[in-house]
Amino acid sequence: MHTRRLHRRSRSRTGVTLLAVAALLVSACSAGSATGSARSSAESADAADAAVALAALPKATPSALAPYYGQKLSWRACGVEGFECATMRAPLDYDKPGEDDIRLAVARKRATGPGKRIGSLLVNPGGPGGSAVGYLQSYAALGYPAPVRARYDMVAIDPRGVARSEPVECLDGPDMDTYTQTDTTPDDSRETDALVDSYKKFAESCGANAPELLRHVSTEEAARDMDILRAVLGDERLTYVGASYGTFLGATYAGLFPDRAGRLVLDGAMDPSLPARQLNIDQTAGFETAFRAFAEDCVRQPDCPLGGAGTTPERVGRNLKAFFDELDARPVPTGDADGRELGESLATTGVIAAMYDQSAWPQLREALSAATREKDGAGLLVLSDSYYERDADGTYSNLMSANAAVNCLDLPAAFDTPDQVREALPDFEKASPVFGEGLAWASLNCAYWPVGATGEPHRIEAEGAAPIVVVGTTRDPATPYRWAQSLARQLSSARLLTFEGDGHTAYGRGSDCIDSTINTYLLRGTPPADGKRCS
Repeated sequence: MHTRRLHRRSRSRTGVTLLAVAALLVSACSAGSATGSARSSAESADAADAAVALAALPKATPSALAPYYGQKLSWRACGVEGFECATMRAPLDYDKPGEDDIRLAVARKRATGPGKRIGSLLVNPGGPGGSAVGYLQSYAALGYPAPVRARYDMVAIDPRGVARSEPVECLDGPDMDTYTQTDTTPDDSRETDALVDSYKKFAESCGANAPELLRHVSTEEAARDMDILRAVLGDERLTYVGASYGTFLGATYAGLFPDRAGRLVLDGAMDPSLPARQLNIDQTAGFETAFRAFAEDCVRQPDCPLGGAGTTPERVGRNLKAFFDELDARPVPTGDADGRELGESLATTGVIAAMYDQSAWPQLREALSAATREKDGAGLLVLSDSYYERDADGTYSNLMSANAAVNCLDLPAAFDTPDQVREALPDFEKASPVFGEGLAWASLNCAYWPVGATGEPHRIEAEGAAPIVVVGTTRDPATPYRWAQSLARQLSSARLLTFEGDGHTAYGRGSDCIDSTINTYLLRGTPPADGKRCS
């Protein structure tokens, strides 16, 4: 799986109302050493203290990079009314500027007024692998608060390897269908071998199609690309709103360029100090927290298929797990034109997709009712397809390919062998009796990646940066609240803003308190008091 952020009220390519670009589960591929699922704040602080701090780059721009920083973008119409698009050059390898370039897609929508233009506001929706340009054109430049859009040019750049920026391409549509249906809760050696083979095939296809690109799609390189864009746009400092994985990207920028970090909002924060295995366990616990909130709501509704009034969340979870087990043995029809049935893997992904936003809970109840009572898996398949960004014609965006490419480069693999997964299963199942087993096995795929990781867990302090707003949601499924607490402790100028509620991320999701606080920061430069809480 992955850590993705879709934005609510935006319609996905399959037509499902969820969030709009998404934070893919880190579990798809990450790194580290396992511990228990419920870490205390003190343990989290100890982990951060033990990690090396990200070092800032020299303030002076190296002469070899001057041609990139001095380039002029050629803006053109790009098919969406009100938007301009351009292509920006960056070095493929920052250690060898000038040898090979990578071309990155940029889009903007000019400030609408009234009021004096403040500058450019760069947005990123997460992933890794989410298209920032797509997010800008489908949501941010249209749905961000009007006073913000009036004063800022709304800007996005697809990170290297993503969407329009020389995308990493791995499997074709039919092979992706097979990949997404692979059983991720193997019951025996035959099923374990099949899962390992699917991870190997995915990794080998990525390596064959983009052997050199895979070495240069790290978060640090993407952050350096953003600094070139800042300069090309004529801004002295970067103004930025990043969600989910976009918080890691934004925090990395602040760590590398603290003197150029302006008003940064990091919403649904990740913790860069954690190894992948711990990230995956924490996220597994986050989805359990979100599922319990769904379960408590579900049993109060007349159409809940997992239990009636008074049914405990634990019982609802056992009922869902029993349903998954049934699908593992006997998938149900979906009516899909390509003949796909709903098995355990697709059903689990469909449920997880609905955990990102509580507005999707009625849709999930309806889909589960159809699958459990009528043996009709179409609703859960639609949810799963929205998560994977699969179109009705069977084509996929490069979301999953880019997600793996970035994650596997940023951190060493969580597990190297199936035996290591089996040893860690108790920790994952303790974190989530419903999702733990599947998410543990999903953490194996970076073991077979064709390119070794270049990153390690690290703290980000960004000494000297202007105040940075870190936003955490208390029952966020994909980026647990304690990650926001940890990142806020690491960043020297952070102000922690807390949303007490459900769903993934907080800005633009219905809280006037959150929105007005962030708007004030973006428009006036006035950050909230550290520790402010909203509901």
